[in-house]
Amino acid sequence: MRAWLSRLPLFLQMAGVAALAMYLPAFFAVSQNDFFAARSFFYSATLFLLLIGLVGVAMSGRRPRLDARNQLLTLLAAFTVLPIMLAVPFNEAVLTTTFYNSYFEMVSSLTTTGATLFDDPERLSQPVHFWRGIVGWMGGFLAWMMAAAILAPMNLGGFEVTSTSMAGQETGTFSQISKVASASERVTRFSMMLAPIYGVLTLVLWLALILAGDTPFVGLVHSMSTLATSGISPVGGLAGGDSGRAGELMVLFFLVFALSQKTFMPTRNKNWSQRLHQDPEIRIGLAILVLVPSLLFLRHWVGAYEINDQEDLPAAFSSLWGGLFTVFSYMTTAGFESADWVSAGSWSGLRTPGMILMGLAVFGGGVATTAGGVKLFRVYALFKHGVREIEKLSHPSSVAGQGAAARLIRRKGAYIAWIFFMLFALSIALVTLALALTGIDLEPAMIFSVSALSTTGPLAVVAGETPYSYADLDGLAKGILAAAMVLGRLEALAIIALFNPEFWRS
Repeated sequence: MRAWLSRLPLFLQMAGVAALAMYLPAFFAVSQNDFFAARSFFYSATLFLLLIGLVGVAMSGRRPRLDARNQLLTLLAAFTVLPIMLAVPFNEAVLTTTFYNSYFEMVSSLTTTGATLFDDPERLSQPVHFWRGIVGWMGGFLAWMMAAAILAPMNLGGFEVTSTSMAGQETGTFSQISKVASASERVTRFSMMLAPIYGVLTLVLWLALILAGDTPFVGLVHSMSTLATSGISPVGGLAGGDSGRAGELMVLFFLVFALSQKTFMPTRNKNWSQRLHQDPEIRIGLAILVLVPSLLFLRHWVGAYEINDQEDLPAAFSSLWGGLFTVFSYMTTAGFESADWVSAGSWSGLRTPGMILMGLAVFGGGVATTAGGVKLFRVYALFKHGVREIEKLSHPSSVAGQGAAARLIRRKGAYIAWIFFMLFALSIALVTLALALTGIDLEPAMIFSVSALSTTGPLAVVAGETPYSYADLDGLAKGILAAAMVLGRLEALAIIALFNPEFWRS
């Protein structure tokens, strides 16, 4: 049975896992005496498993393709076609929305964007919220698998910065190797390696949130959303829960796993603490975490000192914590807002402090994590290149040290990181223009674009002077944003790699 499943196309395996996951909200709905939602999820799961089994039997004699084109097309199908299946039980359980809106909701959840059309959480029942959390959680795990099993061998997703091969070109395929592992085999291997880590981290955070005061249901959804950095919440965010600052502290600790893959990826290196200390993504992330909230805090503190104003110390701590947590949350593209963020905004005196969060979301988190955005490692490559160019202004004949790897990052790595940054900026401009053509004003169009491309859906609520709602968009604008979410998750280089002529040569 296991051998037969491993020979199935990767997309069918993903669809099978998604269909099995539909039983979870079905059983949960039964425990809540919501039998209508239970039937919606149970019947959908059974129907799709039957169809997947029939298709699997029909394709059991075919050998899976090993080329890079098929792998990228599978990922593209996973984020565009698979949400159609995921939207069926959602639409059946809600009834007060259209299937198109349900599809948008599932694309948002699977890409870990967390943009929702339901501004009032009470419009959805708990089983439906649970399903949104499960889909986002599976999308986060898919991001791990996608990076380790598909994008890394092809030098995409940020791995191209340190690679000596071209982006989109598979490495390790030599003529003397008689068998090359298929994408399904690689996904299976990395799933067995990473699934226990992903699951245990989610379980530990869930228990910690329960101890902090959250109900088991709210704590579970928030823990899944934290590990997936999806920002999905059944109560409108962490502020709607009962865990308070203790819960925010727990979430802050587990968001560290979105800074770098070295925080969770198994390795033979026993000196784990030294490996994290030397990781450039963690160092840049922690520097931003210290610098930005400090500037927001000191901006008001200096003004208060000049007028000899004695500020309330609890209010000062509240504003500092609100800025610290929210900055880190948006930098990792989770999109959780601290209950003290309003205090931080008032303390800083800025009219739109959310614009800072938009810039942090563009930076994003670590390579091969669930975070979106440009990624911190590309920012590090551009930073090192800039430092080196400044050094050459003073000492034109100097020779930089730190080894061949550092020289590769400063030269070729910085070059391709700059290309990706320009592609990301161009994508923001094109999506903004497309949204503007639908009748949306420039400011909300840009905020919606950055939210989708950085997979930070809650950004639309805090980035502008007034909150913007996805529910106010028309059908065309929702379709544009859904495509932008897929582009933000797969990244532009992976999409461009599909146009490589070598991929389409037999």
